[in-house]
Order: sequence, then C-alpha cells, then structure tokens
Amino acid sequence: MTDWTPYTARATDWFRQLRDAICAEFEAIEREAGSDAAFEYTPWTRAAVEDEQQETGGGTRGLMKGRVFEKVGVNISAVSGGLARDFAATINGASAEQNAFSATGISLVAHMANPHVPAVHMNTRFLTTTKAWFGGGADLNPPIPYEEDTADFHAAFRQACDAHGEGYYERYKAWADEYFYIPHRKVHRGVGGIFYDHLECDDEAAWEANFAFTRAVGETFLAIFPRLVRRRMGMAFTPADKATQLEWRGRYAEFNLVYDRGTLFGLKTGGNIDAILMSLPPEATWS
Repeated sequence: MTDWTPYTARATDWFRQLRDAICAEFEAIEREAGSDAAFEYTPWTRAAVEDEQQETGGGTRGLMKGRVFEKVGVNISAVSGGLARDFAATINGASAEQNAFSATGISLVAHMANPHVPAVHMNTRFLTTTKAWFGGGADLNPPIPYEEDTADFHAAFRQACDAHGEGYYERYKAWADEYFYIPHRKVHRGVGGIFYDHLECDDEAAWEANFAFTRAVGETFLAIFPRLVRRRMGMAFTPADKATQLEWRGRYAEFNLVYDRGTLFGLKTGGNIDAILMSLPPEATWS
C-alpha cells in the first residue's frame, strides 16, 4: 500500500500557494475600488471525533469583507484521523472498520456587493482512505446572469479540461449541472462550471497526472474570475437588482445547508464551524 504522506504534503503546499495568490489578487481588486480591505486569517485545530484521543491537524480560515467583496472566505485545511463510524461508509474507500482518513484542500466562496458581479465557489482537495483521490471544481453563481460571463467562464475551464483528459469538460460540466441543483426548488444554483470527485490515484503516475489537473483548475479560476469581477464591479445597480440578489442568496444558502457534501464532510470530521459555514451569504431574503 502506497504511503501517501509526502504526496499529501505536496498537495497541501500547493493549496497554500494558491490561497496566497488568490487572496493577493482579491485584495488588489479592493485597492482598485479605493478600499483598504484585507484578509484576516484565523487558525483552527480539528476536534477529535468518536474514540480518538487527540485532535489531528487543522487549517486556516481567511475572511475579507470589503467594498467589492461583500464577504469572501478562502480556507485551507489539512486533517487526518478517524471518520465517525456511521459516516465512514459514505466515503470512498472507507468503512466502519477501516475509517482512517486524511484530507487536505482549499475552499473558496465569494459573495459580491454589486449584484451584477457573480458570486463564485471553488474548491480542490486530496483525500486518502484505503484509496486516494482528488476532487474539486468551480461554479459561477450570478444573481443577474450575463451570457458573456457564462461563456468566458466555461471556455476557460473547457481549455483546462481539454489539456488533461479527453472528455473531461463534458463529463465534469454535466456532473456540476447535476450536483449544483436544488431539487425542492427545481432550479440550478447558478450557471454551472465543472465538478469532479474520486479521481483516483492507483500509483505515482496517476497521482502526478491528477495533481496536474487539480492545479490547472485552481490556476484557471485565478485567471478567469478576477476578470469577470473587474468587468462588472463598476456597474450601477438599482434596489430591484439588490432585491434579486438577496432572494437568490437564499437559494444558495438552502443548497449549502441541505445538499452540499462539503458542508456535511466538514461537520462530520471535526472541522471548524465558522470555516465550514463561511459559504453562507452575509445577508439573504426569503419571500
């Protein structure tokens, strides 16, 4: 059985680098808007679950509230230990009897002040149980959609996918469309993107290939999303536009609290509550 520890360390280092690059770019956008907003970083330690004797790992919650980014969280984590036994059976390669795991990743959600600027979600991660795999993706969530923004976002991720696997874009776009859907509302959470999971690593070569793709997802996000923000952040908006945004945010909150796998995984593995729920919007309405 492969010792994935050094590979997990490499992935963690990359996620930290990506976090730093994203946060620097978002702060630069705030400066362009005349704001001195900056990220505040709060470290946290994982709480032990079930019969574990000690905490194992933790992460850092990065949060900024500014003029352009009404609320944006960029979190990194690196945790390990044992999954709760009633939860382990739901995780790839784990069971009540074999519940050891490790997980490292980056998770980002941005809610924007201007309703013309799309909100966004991105995460990439590497997990090990009796198996090892990558997962992640990014999806665009505009309260007021623009075809140009949707087309550019998808074109960027199509290019990233096509460079790493035949059929990746079609497969992972369809997976995002299926996953980011609110059944009780019968609507999608946004205009989609890509979503992939259980990209398994049977050996070192597979790990390197999947890690390269995962890095491409992060780099693509860093290239395309700030471009969309700068395109829309200076647009005037009306009270009606803001009302549309707040109602849409309610749908976003419903998905994350009811259906999102990442929310459940964080809560079930002793994650930091504030970091897990940073995805929720700062303000929302329900009619």
